[in-house]
Amino acid sequence: MQIDIRTDSSVSPIRQTFAHIARRLGADKPATRYQEAMFDLQPVTSFHYRPLWQPQYELYDARRTRVVMQDWYALKDPRQYFYGAYVNARARQQDAMEKNFEFVEKRGLLGALPADVRDVLITGVVPLRHLEWAANMNNAAITAYGFGSAITQAAMFHTMDRLGIAQYLTRLGLVIGDKEAVEQAKTAWMEDMTWQPLRHASEDLLVRDDWFELHVAQNLVLDGLVYPLVYQQFDRYRSATNPAFSLVTDFMAVWYAESTRWVDATVKTAAQESPENAAVIAGFAFEWLDRFTHALRPLSLRLFGSDGEAELASAVDALNKRLSGLGLTRQSESGDHHE
Repeated sequence: MQIDIRTDSSVSPIRQTFAHIARRLGADKPATRYQEAMFDLQPVTSFHYRPLWQPQYELYDARRTRVVMQDWYALKDPRQYFYGAYVNARARQQDAMEKNFEFVEKRGLLGALPADVRDVLITGVVPLRHLEWAANMNNAAITAYGFGSAITQAAMFHTMDRLGIAQYLTRLGLVIGDKEAVEQAKTAWMEDMTWQPLRHASEDLLVRDDWFELHVAQNLVLDGLVYPLVYQQFDRYRSATNPAFSLVTDFMAVWYAESTRWVDATVKTAAQESPENAAVIAGFAFEWLDRFTHALRPLSLRLFGSDGEAELASAVDALNKRLSGLGLTRQSESGDHHE
């Protein structure tokens, strides 16, 4: 007996995607998993209560920032990260970092450093874990108070990335000098004058209310100075004598290049929405650029010695070019800066 299994039949779906996605893309166009996991997930009507701590706002309220968008879902993530894609990407990167740390620890590449190099890493790099914790809280605030799930879901991924980076920096301290090195780094963050201007600036940023200002100041300006300065310029400066630093900070370098795509896309889209937006965002960017440039000068001198001023100037110049490419120009001193 012969049974023929026909394979030329197909079942046509009645519709390609959810109704709220179809209203944006068209009824006959299939949606990507990112689009289905991002568009219009945030409630916009029928809230049960106003926040007791801020009764002037709705639970989700576009007025929490001076930036104004006709459609907040224009702030898409070019990486197209939804939960599954994000977790898979980070899992692969974590596997690679585990191998890097295993390689460094097995060969003792950071355990027997010269005293001067050891001190620079412990007091000049490991304290950045505290700065990462501040970045974690700032992005958590963007997630909590931002408008539209396009920006808030990406900010949540960014929030967890910063926690992971803080943990890698802690592990760096443990590899160099166990718990004593981590405690020494904490003391440096709390007491060493190298860190106090940056600590002061980061704590001032923590209490700003405008969530888009947090996005610009933290994810564009501060990261746009710290990551090139430490994980690119200092990495090159140090790798000639000890390439182990490159191995244990590889995630930071790769992550910065990736996350820059998201930050630049959202800021540029918002700035192009209107001249008013561009002026507001430029005010955020250049106010914090001036503040963080001043705050990072002692750290740059700690890392690079007599070359510190030149290395910091290089990072600032590169960020200025990046801001210009996003359509942001420094405003005249006519009250455009947000105080």
